[in-house]
Amino acid sequence: MAIKGDISEKELVQQCLKGNVKSQELLYQRYSSVVFTICMRYSGNRDNAQDMLQEAFIKVFEGLKYFRHEGSFEGWVKRVAVNTCLDHNKKLKNEPYSEDVDLHAGIGESEQITVNLNAGDLVKLLQRLPSGYRTVFNLYAIEGYSHSEISTMMGTSESTSKTQLFKARKMLQGFLAEMDT
Repeated sequence: MAIKGDISEKELVQQCLKGNVKSQELLYQRYSSVVFTICMRYSGNRDNAQDMLQEAFIKVFEGLKYFRHEGSFEGWVKRVAVNTCLDHNKKLKNEPYSEDVDLHAGIGESEQITVNLNAGDLVKLLQRLPSGYRTVFNLYAIEGYSHSEISTMMGTSESTSKTQLFKARKMLQGFLAEMDT
């Protein structure tokens, strides 16, 4: 069976579940760039991001039978990618995030920094952050998770999540200030 690029997500998933290699290639082609972007945000370097990408797609293909078509397939793929990145980073570090200082209280917006950034520049700045800060920043600021959800995902307290977000923002402001001068 020839697979066209305009096949619906539901049909694509069904064909992948039947073992159709062309459908599997098409699924990878459709979503690999968005998944790789996620992996780059959570990774400190391109090699780790490539590993995360491969692991994520293994999990996507293994988990297709559990996708119920009740929400966005792309959203499901992104969620698998984020969870894969979190698991990968835990394996690399193998220690919990342990900062429990509540530095976030009373923090307002600081000085305005005007720098024109493209997506590639942002990823490079995020990659300069320590792993824990980068992960919390991604989960909160980009993925939209609450501190409660992040603390559950990371096995830490909400206070730790808030502290790491605060520190990530401060570091990013410093990086941006360097670029602005």
